[in-house]
Amino acid sequence: MGRENKVEPQTESGPGLREGLLQERVDSKVRCLTCERRCLLPPGGTGWSRTRRNIDGVIYTLVYGLISSLSANPIEKKPLFHFFPKSFALTAGTWSCNFACPWCQNWEISKSLPKDQNYGYGYISPEEFIALAKRYRRRGTSISFNEPTLLLEWSLEVFRLARREGLYNTIVTNGYMTAEALELLIEAGLDGANVDIKGDGKAVREYCQADVEPLWRNCRILKERGVHLEVTTLVIPGVNDDDRVIRSIAARIREELGRETPWHLTAYYPACEFAAPPTPTATLERAYGLGKEAGLEFVYLGNVPGHRWENTYCPQCGSLLIERRGLSIAASRLSGRRCPDCGREIPLRT
Repeated sequence: MGRENKVEPQTESGPGLREGLLQERVDSKVRCLTCERRCLLPPGGTGWSRTRRNIDGVIYTLVYGLISSLSANPIEKKPLFHFFPKSFALTAGTWSCNFACPWCQNWEISKSLPKDQNYGYGYISPEEFIALAKRYRRRGTSISFNEPTLLLEWSLEVFRLARREGLYNTIVTNGYMTAEALELLIEAGLDGANVDIKGDGKAVREYCQADVEPLWRNCRILKERGVHLEVTTLVIPGVNDDDRVIRSIAARIREELGRETPWHLTAYYPACEFAAPPTPTATLERAYGLGKEAGLEFVYLGNVPGHRWENTYCPQCGSLLIERRGLSIAASRLSGRRCPDCGREIPLRT
């Protein structure tokens, strides 16, 4: 599943260059232990994402603090529906990715490097990032837009600083980091994560050129370690919209992560190198029904603004609890964390 490591001139310098935390020597090469590709880098070589290089026998990240995208986003955009509702997180991302998804909605940054583009925010130190979050009175941080695993070293510093300032920390991820990298993030202060399960083993292998099992392992670790977890599946015609695939994902969420784990089924639109038609709303509604049939208590539809299944309903009595309109909350009937009609406790992090 790996692509050939490239050997390029070692011209990188400046603030984006930082020694990587997770690596091991293998003779004259060095293995990167940041993501599950575990690329073996020859002298001067880069790995799959091209964001880490073997320089004189040591792996360096080339994108430390190099920010392609910066925005104050509602937490519902991640999407995280059961985590500090109505709050905003200062969100940052860098460049490139460790997946090969041909439909990527953020392909301008996920399939590029800083040297390829003339836009972005340049270098932002962890201290500057947290200062921005405080200045604009944001409740927390989020590493998103592209795959946050590639910003591991920077994210750890951000999370530690955020914790000291009473801010929460979140990531939106494909989940393909090593267990060692995930443990570092949790220890540094990771509070919430949305993991994108892109399909069954066949779909992830064919389209992402990756193994689906580390994603599920990492989801289990997040749950076991008390990190708030929500799962997203971008439902793509011809890729993962088959009933068998949807049922298999729903069953694994229920059995391995728990029936209260929120599952977001989101509509795909053509982007990047993929031209399949947009996901019909009827397909999403069928998938929603399969999720509920599997016993999941909180299933949501995404990218269909105004749909009734964007809302949160009590899994016990069916009462409407949180009404959403797009990325905003229009109304909430919750009494604390309980349904006002039947008293059922709703799993929310607040």
